[in-house]
Amino acid sequence: MSERILTAHFDEPLFYKLETYRKLGGYQGLAKALGLKRPDLLLEEVKKSNLRGLGGAGFSTGMKWATVPPEAKCPGLRFVVANADESEPGCFKDRVLIEKAPHQLLEGLLIASYAIAASESYIFIRGEYAVGHEVLRQAIEEAELAGLIGDNILGSGFSCRVKLMRGAGAYISGLDTALLETMEGKKAWPRQPPPFPTVVGLMGRPTVVNNVETLSMLPHIVLKGGEWFAKIGVPKSGGTVVYSVSGHVEKPGVYEFPMGTPLRKIIEEAGGVRAGRKLKAVIPGGTSTPVLTAAEIDVTMDFEGLKSVGSFFGAGGIIVLDETTDM
Repeated sequence: MSERILTAHFDEPLFYKLETYRKLGGYQGLAKALGLKRPDLLLEEVKKSNLRGLGGAGFSTGMKWATVPPEAKCPGLRFVVANADESEPGCFKDRVLIEKAPHQLLEGLLIASYAIAASESYIFIRGEYAVGHEVLRQAIEEAELAGLIGDNILGSGFSCRVKLMRGAGAYISGLDTALLETMEGKKAWPRQPPPFPTVVGLMGRPTVVNNVETLSMLPHIVLKGGEWFAKIGVPKSGGTVVYSVSGHVEKPGVYEFPMGTPLRKIIEEAGGVRAGRKLKAVIPGGTSTPVLTAAEIDVTMDFEGLKSVGSFFGAGGIIVLDETTDM
């Protein structure tokens, strides 16, 4: 497999533990970000990276952060929310990222919080993810005891609390504004922007909502630079993507590839179509994305590539269907 960022240490059996994560370079990105003393420089680095939202929307992460009002114009509370309500059928990469690398997510969440001056952050996790919820609970506890969450983090003067909130199984809560409604104790019903959450979000305060994978990329971008990340992908979309590959393949699972990798290559990496059967169709980004035929699998897996064949990237949930499938 080609260059991996988020899954590079997945073979480490204790990667979910703080001690192991730090031995492998964990929280160095946070230390570097805090050491800048300039959140605006952090924002510029994320813009350079061409990191886009990997939960489905595909909006530029740096541009989203830039729409948060400056503290001088809007003093007081602001929030970052990690959207871990992975409810799109065919998508399970965030679950794996949480269970195997919870501190990678926490580090990214803290970096994003520093960038927009958020003193409180949340992880909203899908109700069915009981194992992930427990893994995150323990990781937050470890980080708090180590002084990585709470007051005066790493002696920087920056303070941030991280709270874990569990959903109740509503599919629509995966949408950012419906998620915020749920967090406020209301029905999971989407809000109609404007205003956007970055201006009026959780409890009426500026709020950035990013998914698990997007936030997990941040420590690596801070450490190695936005230009490094941008070069890995395609011109408008930097870095790698973790795909959930399921359906009629020999080796279902999560696979990480640079943005712009052909769909055919990803299917081949997953062992190809099961039992030597013929490919019939592929759902490229979760069940809400238009289906591709077997003749269309040389498409590049990026936002523009999939748009060119009448589908869209979605949340990277690739579902392979063989010739036995009744469409």
